[in-house]
Amino acid sequence: MSDLGRVPSAACVAAPLPLSLDEIVENGLCIGCGLCRSLAGPKEVEMVMTPEGRLRPVAHKVLSHSTLTRINAVCPGTRIAGPPRAQTDSAALTDTVWGPAERVSLGYAGDPAVRFQASSGGVLTALGQFLLTSGRVNFVLHVSASRTAPMRSERRLSFDAASVLESAGSRYGPVAPLEDFSEILARGEPFALIAKPCDVTAVRNLARHDPRVDKYMSYALAFVCGGASDLSKSEQVLQRFGLTEDELALFRYRGYGNPGLNRIETRDGRAFQLSYRQLWEDEDKWMIQPRCKICPDAIGQVADIVASDAWLNGGPAVDDEALNGIIVRTPRGMELFAAAVAAGALAIKRETSFAELGELQSHQTRKRRAVWARLKGIEIAGKPVPVVTDLALEDCARQNTPADNLSEGRGARDRAKRGRLGEPRPVARLNETAMVKDGCA
Repeated sequence: MSDLGRVPSAACVAAPLPLSLDEIVENGLCIGCGLCRSLAGPKEVEMVMTPEGRLRPVAHKVLSHSTLTRINAVCPGTRIAGPPRAQTDSAALTDTVWGPAERVSLGYAGDPAVRFQASSGGVLTALGQFLLTSGRVNFVLHVSASRTAPMRSERRLSFDAASVLESAGSRYGPVAPLEDFSEILARGEPFALIAKPCDVTAVRNLARHDPRVDKYMSYALAFVCGGASDLSKSEQVLQRFGLTEDELALFRYRGYGNPGLNRIETRDGRAFQLSYRQLWEDEDKWMIQPRCKICPDAIGQVADIVASDAWLNGGPAVDDEALNGIIVRTPRGMELFAAAVAAGALAIKRETSFAELGELQSHQTRKRRAVWARLKGIEIAGKPVPVVTDLALEDCARQNTPADNLSEGRGARDRAKRGRLGEPRPVARLNETAMVKDGCA
């Protein structure tokens, strides 16, 4: 393991592909985006809620080699590519950790109602609304609370600004926004995607194989991601109050302030609340999915525009002013950003820098610097790792001391050998089918 402290000049080569769906899941590489279901078709692959509280693909029969090859080529657990070299080389701003950008600002939604209702500053909500009202897209593909099961999340297509606002607010539980992406492309209409960075990675991967992606997906917007939680995390909140899921009328993680309260309402009129700090106070119970712990791009380097929280060290001391960090990644994103500001959809407080972003999102800097060694440790443990290109992981690791890299690598190796970075073979929860039929999921 002594080679972990020294960062080589060449990237590691991942295990041979294609991996089966079970292998992707069992090795902790799946994030549950659902793109594999879209490519294989719903008759071949189903997304199920596992006992661990994760959406995972289950194949109804053995998938053909060609189908698995297509899935492995686009899955964000097997292939993670950064921005094209040309984009990085021509960018107005570049940073080893934060990647390329055209502009970095602090700002918020121009509409006070959007600022208040949304998760932090409402930038992504405001951009989604502007894209529709300006006629730039016909619909927005994003995520929202389920209308029938408030603690669950679902992929949604919004065709007007009101629908976008209705879906405002962070959703920390599992959701498969790309499970019918092939059908969305088949509509043949311009649209925008608002999603996690890994979801955007998946779609950018697909664009290299399906020209319809670049033809119809006009914009990809993302948020700086702290990781996707298991549904079990939300279920623990219910247990805290002695509630069951079928009693819920509302389960809001945050919003109506920055960050606002985790608010729960029942069908019989009771209400319960937790502060953001209370919701996340015990890190041992965050229940972040394994793929998130080795994520090389939680900062959305392949999106057009990225929004982040703007709290020092990534966490609020109190309810704060509505504010987002805004990273405009591409010229296309820059044109959209400028138009949204000119129209009043966005307001800019001031310009910022990668250095300040690193202070506001220090955990993202630490993760980016740690991922190379973590992946190397997992690989030494004999487990498959994603093929990662154009994300400067070696350069990020060189910002650590050799001792730091050695510690990260050894830790990942040991956890991988003990199975702590993997998952059980996916099976559906007991009674989950009955819950769906009863309108509770």
